Amino acid sequence: MASSPRTYRTALVLGLGGSGEAAARLLRHEGTDVVVVDRGDTPALAARAAALRADGLAVALKVQTAPAGTFDIAIVSPGIARNSDWLRAVVPPAVPVISELELAATRCHCPLLAITGTNGKSTLTKLCTEALVLAGKRAVCGGNYGTPLAALAPQTRELDWVVVEVSSFQMEAVDSFHPRVAVLLNLQPNHLDRHGDLDTYAQLKWHVFRRQGRGDTAVVLDTLAPAGRAHIPAAVDTRTFGLTDAAGFRYIDRCVRAAAEPVINVPLRGTCFGNPILGQAAAAAVAALGACGVSAAVVAEALRRYQPLPHRMNELGVVRGVTYINDSKATTLAAMGAALGMTNGGVHLIAGGLLKEHDLGGVQEMLVKHVRAVYLIGKAATRMQAAWSDRVECRLCGDLEHAFAEARREARPGDTILLSPGCASFDQFKSFEERGERFADFVRRIREEAGHEDVMGS
Repeated sequence: MASSPRTYRTALVLGLGGSGEAAARLLRHEGTDVVVVDRGDTPALAARAAALRADGLAVALKVQTAPAGTFDIAIVSPGIARNSDWLRAVVPPAVPVISELELAATRCHCPLLAITGTNGKSTLTKLCTEALVLAGKRAVCGGNYGTPLAALAPQTRELDWVVVEVSSFQMEAVDSFHPRVAVLLNLQPNHLDRHGDLDTYAQLKWHVFRRQGRGDTAVVLDTLAPAGRAHIPAAVDTRTFGLTDAAGFRYIDRCVRAAAEPVINVPLRGTCFGNPILGQAAAAAVAALGACGVSAAVVAEALRRYQPLPHRMNELGVVRGVTYINDSKATTLAAMGAALGMTNGGVHLIAGGLLKEHDLGGVQEMLVKHVRAVYLIGKAATRMQAAWSDRVECRLCGDLEHAFAEARREARPGDTILLSPGCASFDQFKSFEERGERFADFVRRIREEAGHEDVMGS
């Protein structure tokens, strides 16, 4: 929560995406002279630049060297690595660099519930926001999920909570970021192409707790709790969740149970959280929301009402006995493994794209347990085939359309065709959303061909 945030006479904003634009407008509103630079020059960037110029901000595209002038601060967007050659070329050496998240958090006037981890952040962010609202709190969500925090900061005087999804990219340039409640959902290899190794990536995730103190709450996966002792200040109220007896908030038998006083028992049957993967997220929600003053009964109602995010384990229907699930948001192998753990029936898995990780062996057991065949697309297809073909049937399909057609030919009633790529989408699509919509279009087409009498579960 901000008290008297530092103001700046001049600022350099790097990156003209949503975060960069929000940071620039926030600073401009404070009277700062702002220069925004981007190394790209696309029609979308040009349109955004024109809108900012119309509001009195200086914007330059296709920038490769430091702009003229002196700057008190540089704000870096999450898409730009803190150690990138471009950043070093554009930012004068003496100018401090902070992230848009850091800037915005210092200007928030209500407490923050921060959620980080490798998988499931957006699901938990959405759930916690909905539960807070259901409890009568004035709450919104943003950060890495939805609206940039810098765009939300001006309205936080009227809010009780902001639920902010935090990525490792955003944590590269933070120092004072201080959430009242912070959650670390899980920790698996991800973004190693940017961070270099798992230890660096993990340190960035643990940083979410660094500025917490007495009166704050840390919520951590039970298996990570021993490591957390080196990262979470001793004065912080630490709560654990997970599947083991050691978890303070445990998922077991399709319930979340806690032995605290009073005893908590939140049923998950009939919700999408009634499985070990999402059940742990529900346990984290009960722990975190309790620290925000939300009762277990309200959390239970929010869980009952919850609708999954677009492109995250969305069941699109059952056509001639085959279930179709869109999990295009699964851009890591760990997310793919989680999706397999939540899927019933023999799975025909469509996977591939741009890999973020080096080790493909971690999901092999899940493939063997759940998958009838893998239909591989995109740049990583041959590498995935080489890693998995001795354990599971792998087909090189090239693109999504051919993978869908082949999976459809081979699937039988009771089977599931699952798009859960385990990879980023940018080799063949603009985004994971476009990839998921393409898959959904294929499903709509076959539903129309089958006719309503053959379609169930829509």
